[in-house]
Amino acid sequence: MNPISLKKESFPVSGQLKEYLAEYERDSELPVGYNELLQYSSSFPLLDKLQDDTLWETTVYEKPLNDALNRGLTKIYSILKTSGDISVIEHLYVDRVDYCTFGNSNPFRIRIVNHFNDNHDYFYVKKADASRIYGLELEHILSPNRIGYRVQNETLIEEHIAGIPGDAFFKKHLVRSELNKVRIAKEFVKFNERCFIRLLGDMRCYNYVVDVTPDFEDEQYRIRVIDFDQQSYEGRRIIYLPEFFEDNGPIVRLCTNLLNYEAIKQYQFEERALVARRFKSSYKKIRHLLSCMEEETLSKPEKVAQLKHELARYHENNDYLKCRTMGQIVALNINVALSGMLDE
Repeated sequence: MNPISLKKESFPVSGQLKEYLAEYERDSELPVGYNELLQYSSSFPLLDKLQDDTLWETTVYEKPLNDALNRGLTKIYSILKTSGDISVIEHLYVDRVDYCTFGNSNPFRIRIVNHFNDNHDYFYVKKADASRIYGLELEHILSPNRIGYRVQNETLIEEHIAGIPGDAFFKKHLVRSELNKVRIAKEFVKFNERCFIRLLGDMRCYNYVVDVTPDFEDEQYRIRVIDFDQQSYEGRRIIYLPEFFEDNGPIVRLCTNLLNYEAIKQYQFEERALVARRFKSSYKKIRHLLSCMEEETLSKPEKVAQLKHELARYHENNDYLKCRTMGQIVALNINVALSGMLDE
C-alpha cells in the first residue's frame, strides 16, 4: 500500500458549507477560539498511568488568560451538552488543557471536572477543516452513531467519543475468554463496509474506538470512528477499506477464521440496507450536504483522478470517470453501493 499523506492539507469552510451548518444548527458563537489556546506560556509532557509518553502536552497559561479560558471553555461545554444553559453546569471547571502536535489537526483536549464528585469529561478544540466537517456530518447521518460538534470561523469543537482505542482493544481484549469473537468480527465487517460506502480513509486501529455494551446474556460491540481527517482525500481505493491496514491484522484474522464468505456477504448487505434506511430518513439533509460537497476542493487533482479511475475499474462503472471532485465521487459511490435500495 502506498503510504498515506503524512500531512494532509486543511481546506477552508466555504460559504455554502457555512449556510448548511447554520441551517442545521451546527454553528455557534464560541467564547474561545483555537488561536487563543495557542497562547500558552509553557507545557510539559503528559504521561499515562505507566509513565509512558502519551504524545500530548499539558499547557500552562498566565493567570488572567487562564481565568478567561476557564470561563469560556466551560461555556463551550454547556453549548455542547445543554444548548448553552450555564445554570446547570456552574459546578464544573476546566482541570487541564492538553495539546497534541502529532497528526493533522493539532487538537487541544479539554478536561472538564465536576466539583461535587470529581467525575470528568472531555471535548476537543481544533482548526476547522472542511473535509473533516464533511466526515463528521456523514458519520452523523449515515452511521448508527450521533456526533456532537460546533463550528465558528476557524474553530471546530468536537465532543469526546468514548470507547477502548482499537490498538488497546487488540492487545488487552481479544484474548479475553468472555469476548464474543463472532460478534466483534461481524462488527468489523460492517464497519469496513460503512467506511467504504462513504469513502472514509485511514482507519488504522488508533483512529477508532470499540464501545463495549454488556447485554443480558453477552456483550455487544460498536466500532466508532474518532478521526475524520481522511474523509475522501487519498487516491488509492484500498485506503478506504480498514481490512487492508496491517495494524488491523488481529481482527482481520479473526474475521477470516470465524466467518465464511456467505456470512460476510450477509453482514455487508445488512449494513448497506441500514445505511440506505438512514439515507432515506434524512433525504433532504444528506442531499443538501452532498450538493455542497460536490462543489468543494477537498483533495489534490491527481488524487481525484487516481481514485475515480480505481473505483471505475473496481465497480465496472465508467460514471466515476465523469467526476471532477471528491464530493462527486462520494455521492456516486453512495448511490452505487446502495443501488436498488433507495427506490424501495
